Amino acid sequence: MKIIVHRGNHEIGGTCIQIVTASTTILLDVGLPLGPSSPPVNVSALAVDAVLVSHPHQDHFGLMDRLSPETPVFIGELGKNLIDATHALLGRAANRNSFAFFKPWQPFVIGDIRITPYLVDHSAVDAYAFLIEAGGKRLFYSGDFRSRGRKGKLFESLVQHPLPNIDLMILEGTMLQRNNDAFPAEAAVEKAIRGVLRPQKNITFLISSSQNIDRIVSAYRACKSASKTLVIDIQTAWVLEQMRKVTENVPGMEWDEVRVYADFRQDEKLKANPRYFGDFRRRVYQQRVKWAEMTANPGQYLYFGKMSSFRKINAFKQDGRPVNVIYSQWRGYLDGAHADYYGSEQIAGFRADPEINFVYAHTSGHVPLQELQRFAAALKPKVLIPVHAEHGDEFEKYFDNVTTLTDGMPFEVN
Repeated sequence: MKIIVHRGNHEIGGTCIQIVTASTTILLDVGLPLGPSSPPVNVSALAVDAVLVSHPHQDHFGLMDRLSPETPVFIGELGKNLIDATHALLGRAANRNSFAFFKPWQPFVIGDIRITPYLVDHSAVDAYAFLIEAGGKRLFYSGDFRSRGRKGKLFESLVQHPLPNIDLMILEGTMLQRNNDAFPAEAAVEKAIRGVLRPQKNITFLISSSQNIDRIVSAYRACKSASKTLVIDIQTAWVLEQMRKVTENVPGMEWDEVRVYADFRQDEKLKANPRYFGDFRRRVYQQRVKWAEMTANPGQYLYFGKMSSFRKINAFKQDGRPVNVIYSQWRGYLDGAHADYYGSEQIAGFRADPEINFVYAHTSGHVPLQELQRFAAALKPKVLIPVHAEHGDEFEKYFDNVTTLTDGMPFEVN
C-alpha cells in the first residue's frame, strides 16, 4: 500500500489523500482549500477508482464537481443530503457525481481495499474516520473529529476500545498550536449564550453555520432556559428537516420555541423547486415570524444566522440598546483573509461598534492537543503522519513515530 498526501501536510483544509494498492486507487477526501495561497491539485487528472468523503464540509468535499461523473463517491447519506440542501438553497447545480452510501461500522470493499467507516464527533454531522485495509496493512484516517461535543462518547469509545495493529495513522492536527480553554466543550458555549439572553433588552444574533447541529441545539436549549424564541432561516430549517429524518433529538421548526424568518432570496429557491422541497414551503409559512414581530419585541428573540446577517443586525440598532452579536465560529474568518465569506468584514467591524455587544462563544470541532495525544497513545500506530495541520513539522515534539510528508510525494506503507 502507498499513500500520497496531495494537500494537507502543511495546511488546514483542502484535504486530498491518495491510497494506491496493487490494483486499486482511492482518494480520501477531495477538499476545497480554505486559503488563496494553497497549491492547486488537479483532481480531475488523478485516475482513481473511488473517492471517500469523510464529512460535508467544503474543505473535504468541495472539489467533487471536478471529478469525472463516472467516479463513485462514497459518503454518508445524511452528509450527501446536507450538501444537496446547501446547493438547492444557493441556486447551485446539483453534483453530477455517482454516489454510494456507507453506514457507520459496516465494512465495504472497493477493489482490493476493505473500508470500515467510524462515526466521529465533529462540528459537522455525519462525520467519519476510516479504517483502510489492503495487502495485509491497516491504515487509519481520522478525518476531522473532536472529543467534547454532544457525541463525545464516540471519541471515548475509540480510546477505550482502540483498533489494534495500526500500521499507519493519518491524524488531523488542527489544534496543535491552538487552545480551546475558554470554551472546552459545547456545554460552555450553551452557558455563554444563556448568559447573554437572560438580561437582553434587544435582539441577539448568533453567527454560526447551519450545519453545526450542536450549536443549533445549544441555541435552542439556551432559549428555552431563558424563555426566548429561537429564529432560524429557511436554510437552517431545511437542514434540521434532514437531521430529523435520522433523529428526533434535534429541534424542528414546528417546535413551540422555534420560528422561521422567510428571507426573500431563499424563499424564491423554494418556489422554483417544488418537486424537491415538497410541502416544506407551506409549513415554513405556518411557522413564520414576520420582521414586524421581531422589531416590535426584539428582546424576545435569538436569531441564528450566518455572517451575511450583518444587514439585519444593523437594522436593530436603536434607542441606545446594544444589539447582542454572539460570534460562534473560528476566529480566523474575521482576520480579513477570507473575503469569500460574505459579510465577514462587516461582522469583524462589529467588535469595535459601540452599538454592538460583541461576544465570542465557540468551541472547536477539532481535538485539542492533550486529547489528541491520548488518542494516538491508545491506537499506537507504527507510523503517524500529520495532516490538516499548519504546523505538521512540530508533531515530533508531541507524538511518537512521526513521519512528515511533502505534498505530492509517495510514501510506502511497510
